[in-house]
Amino acid sequence: MNAIMGSGILGLAYAMSSTGIVGFCFLLVLVSSLAAYSIHLLLKLCDQTAINSYEDLGARALQNPGKVSVAMSSYLFILKSELPATINSFLSTDNTGNAWYEDGRLLLILITLCVVLPLAILPKIGFLGYTSSLAFFFMLYFTLVICQWQLCSDCVLQSAYAVPTMAFSFLCHTAVLPIYCELDRPTKTRMQNVTNVSISLSFLLYLISALFGYLTFYAHVDSELLLNYDTYMPRDIVVMTVRLAILLSVLLTVPLIHFPARKAVLLLLCGGRPFSWFVHIIVTLIILGVVLILAIFVPDIRNVFGVVGSTTSSCLLFIFPGIFYLKISNQPLRSFDSIGAVLLVVFGLIMGVISFSIIIITWVQSS
Repeated sequence: MNAIMGSGILGLAYAMSSTGIVGFCFLLVLVSSLAAYSIHLLLKLCDQTAINSYEDLGARALQNPGKVSVAMSSYLFILKSELPATINSFLSTDNTGNAWYEDGRLLLILITLCVVLPLAILPKIGFLGYTSSLAFFFMLYFTLVICQWQLCSDCVLQSAYAVPTMAFSFLCHTAVLPIYCELDRPTKTRMQNVTNVSISLSFLLYLISALFGYLTFYAHVDSELLLNYDTYMPRDIVVMTVRLAILLSVLLTVPLIHFPARKAVLLLLCGGRPFSWFVHIIVTLIILGVVLILAIFVPDIRNVFGVVGSTTSSCLLFIFPGIFYLKISNQPLRSFDSIGAVLLVVFGLIMGVISFSIIIITWVQSS
């Protein structure tokens, strides 16, 4: 579930404000169902070919290990924008405004070096299960508090951002196969059940947090939901603790997302060469450096959700799994899963092209 849930939860209320509650629910059901189905195709290929990673499936199907996911930049963007405000909320109001801990970029670099790097450099993904459990409970706390805020108070994004944000929010495909292959006594049926339950629970938390966040602020929902609460409820103790919970959850999720990204680069550069700590560390540092630069210079997280969701996420979630299945599987084209794979590719292409085009047009008009 931690591979699924992340910074996307902060943008879903904003997406609901542009699509309406009914439209949002329909799209969320559609995207989550397609995400579960595409994982079903990947697991079938994993059992059929004994290939244990998304990147290796890409190499087998396309003779190309794929691309490095830039989703990590959104997680680090949250840390950059929220961490200084969170620290300030816990401190006295008598500061001068020039303290080092108010520089989000500096804090982002420090937290990456001290926390993200040690976790990301681990060669096995299994240990991250412990940090993922903590991160999930922080997300659960965030959802429960949003419900409490709306129930106790009375208190335009263009729709092109809605579906990409949802696709971004359900992207876990690059982590599924490594997790599957490190499990004790793995079977496709058990892993599919785990996936379905995880996506269903994530769907529930996404829907609840988006609904109550939207009902609290309606048309005034910000692209990052926590900014609304900071504006209307400054120095509220619950806002402070929720911010801290989200920051810890995001921080502990970055290494999990980093694992498949590093594996893709290693496959591209080294192929099947033996494990080398030197190469492992160098690639880890390069990826984190690139992601840090993206997080530092991106001005609005809405742009991350929209662009990454309509390009990278749509490819990894819909297009690539469908293509992999059609290229690798020995099933006839008229079989159920082959038809489903074709529809998955078509949906991903249409959604990605239309959303990305509208986002570019929006940028041109606003400039």
